[in-house]
Amino acid sequence: MKADQKDTILVLGASGYVGGRLVPILLDKGYKVRAGARNTKKLLCRNFSSHPNFEAVSVDVLDKDSLNKACTGCKAAYYLVHSMGPGSKNDFASKDRIAAENMVKSAEKAGLNQIIYLGGLGDESPDLSHHLKSRLEVGKILKKGSVPVTFLKAAMILGAGSASFEVMRYLVERLPIMITPKWVHTQSQPIAISNVLGYLSGCLDNPKALNQTFEIGGPDVLTYGQLFKIYTQEAGLPTRLILPVPFLTPRLSSYWIHLVTPIPSGIARPLAEGLRNTVVCRENRIQKIVPQKLLSCREAIHRALDRVDKEQVDTCWTDAGEINIPEWVTCSDTSYAGGDIYEISFQVKLRAKPEKVWKEIESIGGKKGWYYADFLWRIRGLADKIMGGSGYRAGRRVQNEIRYGDTIDFWRVIRAEKNHQLRLLAEMKVPGQAILEFNVLPWEKDSTVLIQRARFYPKGLVGIAYWKSLTLAHNWLFKGMLRKIALNSGAKIISGPEKVEEEHAKSCKL
Repeated sequence: MKADQKDTILVLGASGYVGGRLVPILLDKGYKVRAGARNTKKLLCRNFSSHPNFEAVSVDVLDKDSLNKACTGCKAAYYLVHSMGPGSKNDFASKDRIAAENMVKSAEKAGLNQIIYLGGLGDESPDLSHHLKSRLEVGKILKKGSVPVTFLKAAMILGAGSASFEVMRYLVERLPIMITPKWVHTQSQPIAISNVLGYLSGCLDNPKALNQTFEIGGPDVLTYGQLFKIYTQEAGLPTRLILPVPFLTPRLSSYWIHLVTPIPSGIARPLAEGLRNTVVCRENRIQKIVPQKLLSCREAIHRALDRVDKEQVDTCWTDAGEINIPEWVTCSDTSYAGGDIYEISFQVKLRAKPEKVWKEIESIGGKKGWYYADFLWRIRGLADKIMGGSGYRAGRRVQNEIRYGDTIDFWRVIRAEKNHQLRLLAEMKVPGQAILEFNVLPWEKDSTVLIQRARFYPKGLVGIAYWKSLTLAHNWLFKGMLRKIALNSGAKIISGPEKVEEEHAKSCKL
């Protein structure tokens, strides 16, 4: 049905893990949803973006004007944003403090009836981790305003694609012997993502939820060691040996998590510090206010693994955060002064329709790999991990679907035009900025030209030396990739692989 303007609900953080799953639920309930994110491209490629009651709005909670505009005309708002991420270190708390203060003012100015905030579970104490203290502080700031606030406090969220679940998944699957800190004995009350969404949606327009703080959790209270054992059983893995040791500090734990899992150190450390805190619900009032069947940890893990196996992961922890696309990436139409952009490009002409070739491009990375010399990609990823980068995540949200903002191993999708172009921005540590691009172009009858381009904007002499030293390797690697893509697609090679003119050689300067 068509929602009235008074039924417009603002979802801040709509491109994130929880927000991206909440939006379609609210749409199904008949609300008009104004989804807020810093980059609306992340939202406009989602399945729900074509819904008649959906509206995407560009908003930065640190920018008062954009936040005021986003709140205007809405009756309620979900506050699902935070600043913790790669490179955030300890400054995320100050940013979140300012953002929450901005939200209070914007909500009051817009005359909102309710703010619903999802934060972290944990007792207020000197030992509370920096991350959980920040989550608690945000809730306190929001509640100081005149707009009624519903504050939901959750522990570990179990669901395919959540950061906490991915940490557990990779630790258990990759380590037959797990040397863990003392936090492996810490008690926690995890909750399934479906139950989190049930509480979030059930609190909206619910008078009993106004000006209330609820602790939300599943039916099980377990140690992390017990949780690991359940995961091992549900994944059908051999028994893992868990050896707690006293000398692994939160800092060392975060480095270990960063090395073994896809989670970068900027996120791993706050998460690791929080593992020392007992996070168990002290009350369960919300169960009567928003009744629902609570999934056990075993049921939640089973469901999450099933969705991973079936490639039905709607959102992922990597969805959140800003994508900083370098200016030079789109500078082909304008002249700039400054340093050169280095490029290496190859093409191959194939006897196949573009749609057939695109299927191979669209499924690159993850389980399928990079078609040629995968061991080199993995070595590069390991080196990146050691240097503090994202590393070779060895995964994608799903294998055969691609959208703007997705991560593919250590690349970020910054353009995905079906049957035509895939453009990837490097997230590994390099002395400069790098782009990898695939162009699929129709050529003659039932034939295709596949062009692979790598572009690099070097940072100083080190960057130039880095690029020059890899010239021979790139020539060998890219030719091999194009041949293998042709082979996998079943297309006959008409000509190539061969070098092509550098697209930005003359037109793109910085």
